[in-house]
Amino acid sequence: MTECRKRTKRSLLTAAILLFLLCAGGLCIGAPEQENEIRQAEASTNAAGETVLLGGMPVGIYMETDGVMVLSTESMEGIDGGHYEPAAGLVQSGDYITAVNGETITGKSELLDAVEHLESGDVVLTILRGDETMDIRIRPVECSPDEYRLGIWVRDNVQGLGTVTFVTGQSQFGALGHGIHDADTNVLMSVASGTLYKTSIQDILKGEDGNPGTMEGIIVYNNYNILGSIDKNTEAGIYGTVDRIDELFEEQIPIETASTDEIETGSAAIRCFIDNELKEYEIQVTDIDRSASEINKGLVIQVTDPELLEKTGGIIQGMSGSPIIQNGKLIGAVTHVFVQDSTKGYGIFIENMLKQVK
Repeated sequence: MTECRKRTKRSLLTAAILLFLLCAGGLCIGAPEQENEIRQAEASTNAAGETVLLGGMPVGIYMETDGVMVLSTESMEGIDGGHYEPAAGLVQSGDYITAVNGETITGKSELLDAVEHLESGDVVLTILRGDETMDIRIRPVECSPDEYRLGIWVRDNVQGLGTVTFVTGQSQFGALGHGIHDADTNVLMSVASGTLYKTSIQDILKGEDGNPGTMEGIIVYNNYNILGSIDKNTEAGIYGTVDRIDELFEEQIPIETASTDEIETGSAAIRCFIDNELKEYEIQVTDIDRSASEINKGLVIQVTDPELLEKTGGIIQGMSGSPIIQNGKLIGAVTHVFVQDSTKGYGIFIENMLKQVK
């Protein structure tokens, strides 16, 4: 087997592995994103004042990208013994390949099939870079007789765990409170379609300073476990439609949403699923930044509940999207955890999430 083919197989295997964690840790793919006081990491048209159903339940998430996302390029050994990196300087991490020689590409399998049928001569890739679409001409490398490669690593989907914050009277949900970014490029992923699934939380790994904890769960990706669809991925969270509300919201609690002006520093609570129980835990809102430069970091919170601190150490990956409640109203959702102090984290204003709901 040639070195080129070895690299190619390694590339395909690597590209097939879904690396994304949802942080509120984030998606774990649902954990809060993580941050310390200097560095942070990621632990649903309405207006505040409406009534929604209160969330806090973990869900499984599967999303397909809009085109095939470029992770990186690599050097290959050609049939002539030379080393080539044909895509270097032409495609960039975070680009989306949408067509090969004018033929639309929607997933990795289609791209691989197109590459298998490459011949000598240039190939034209249509890519989406930000808001700009462009054609890139690349000369493939012949790695073995009649076998050509482009030297591009790609990804076309993401999966993991997240937390639902609310669902509206129109069955529209909001979750996570922050966007899902590619683990390698840190680019907000462009989503073509997605599905919400039931999940089973199996274990909680307790966090500590410098090492936030996480939720571990199982997702069975079949039709029986489908709860709804995901329509979009934004910096303010993921959004879509819940088809089986009774399955997800076993306890349906209506709650009024608060305007940003109603939020105050002081006592509050977060609602999350720990040890097979969905309940509220005491926190403090320690800071409010109504003009925050990042949409998902308007609130600074600190866990004070002794039970939650004992079980999780504070905010853990998987809590992203956990509702924040104050004075009987839904004021926001957990989004990030401080790496160096897992009792602290960021939250997003519920107003910013409601604006994303169609």
